[in-house]
Amino acid sequence: MSIPTMAILSGATVGGGLALLVRALVRPQPDLAGTLERLHQTGPLPGDRPVLSPDERWGGWLLPRLTRLPGVRVPRTDLALVGQSPAKFILTKAALAMTGLLLPAFFFTVWSVLGLSLSFVIPTVVCLGLAFFLWYVPDLALRDTARRARDEFRHAIAAYLDLVALERAGEAGPTEALERAAAIGRGWAFRRLQDALQRARVDKVAPWDTLKALAEELELPVLQDVADIMRLSAHDGAAVYTTLRARAKSLRTELMSKDAEEANANSERMTAPGALLAVLMMLLIGFPAVIRILTG
Repeated sequence: MSIPTMAILSGATVGGGLALLVRALVRPQPDLAGTLERLHQTGPLPGDRPVLSPDERWGGWLLPRLTRLPGVRVPRTDLALVGQSPAKFILTKAALAMTGLLLPAFFFTVWSVLGLSLSFVIPTVVCLGLAFFLWYVPDLALRDTARRARDEFRHAIAAYLDLVALERAGEAGPTEALERAAAIGRGWAFRRLQDALQRARVDKVAPWDTLKALAEELELPVLQDVADIMRLSAHDGAAVYTTLRARAKSLRTELMSKDAEEANANSERMTAPGALLAVLMMLLIGFPAVIRILTG
């Protein structure tokens, strides 16, 4: 195979990888006409297959094959928290890794066409290293997003505890208090609570059991505390107003302490760049005088 042919094939491969990467990362604009049409459609029949997007189809094809490899792990708990499917997550990882593998190869091929010879070891190490790094970039991004989402969910639960306590003080039943308090709040965390409570009503199960399952799914022990308190209220008839308010207060104290620790850590991290900038400014100011003394 001649060098121009290799360059063309490498360019086409890299272009296809970049197209898949952009397709996986950029969220398409919603189709208003299609959304309105789906609102008036009937539900799917038991024998119907769900309609999947191209991302879901490719990701669903890659997911069982890549997870068989050693060291490949899908953080399903964090994905459930942020509302992302495992198929799309694994497709993003594969697209980034393929881009990291092929993009340096394209540039090294162009350099070879221009007559710049390089050892075979250098392109191989660069391609594998970049592919390995980009493979784990979605994991790092997901971990940070999930951490922030858990903190936001904890803030929502602190408000939810106060709302449930007020509903219970108004002589509302345990189930009614949970549903009314969830309906008052806004935001994605309260929507997750509303969906869980609605599912409990449809499935004819106790709402605290559904909240406990949601807490285990998202790894939120504080939500499990809410479920335990309301379960005791329903079974034993215990007055939980004081308990709910005390748990909300302690949770807010924990969140404020954590926010203060993060602020202090961020301030300490800013100390080193500030000191380095001050040293550079001192060197910049004193450099002409030092050069004049040495050359004078």
